[in-house]
Amino acid sequence: MDIRAITPTYAVSPQIDPEDIPAIKDAGFTTIICNRPDAEVPPSHRAGAMQAAAESAGLAFVDNPVTHQGLNMEMVHAQSDARAGGKTLAYCASGTRSTIVWALGEAVGGKADDILSAASKAGYDLGGMRPQLVSLGAS
Repeated sequence: MDIRAITPTYAVSPQIDPEDIPAIKDAGFTTIICNRPDAEVPPSHRAGAMQAAAESAGLAFVDNPVTHQGLNMEMVHAQSDARAGGKTLAYCASGTRSTIVWALGEAVGGKADDILSAASKAGYDLGGMRPQLVSLGAS
């Protein structure tokens, strides 16, 4: 696993395996968000299989499949709502989509520099998103 903390309560990762769930729980996560559409992964890693593994370990699981072309504010709000439950790990193919969705959710009332810095420290360059973050309300 390659878990990268964006904030103390939100981290992202490339694709996780069902076998990773106990270690995710041991790391203190209470919620897992899947940002990866089922069409991108084999049956063993589709949302239903991952949800069963997470829930059997006592973790909440949210399926919020995101594509760059299909990303919309409903997905952003769903991601933000899911994060409200505690320490959250979101995953996709590389962690980038999960970071982008987080950044968009932080834009209203947030500071663009802080959002971009947090993403950058985790290894995700979202500098090109500054205009979009500002248009959503980031200062």
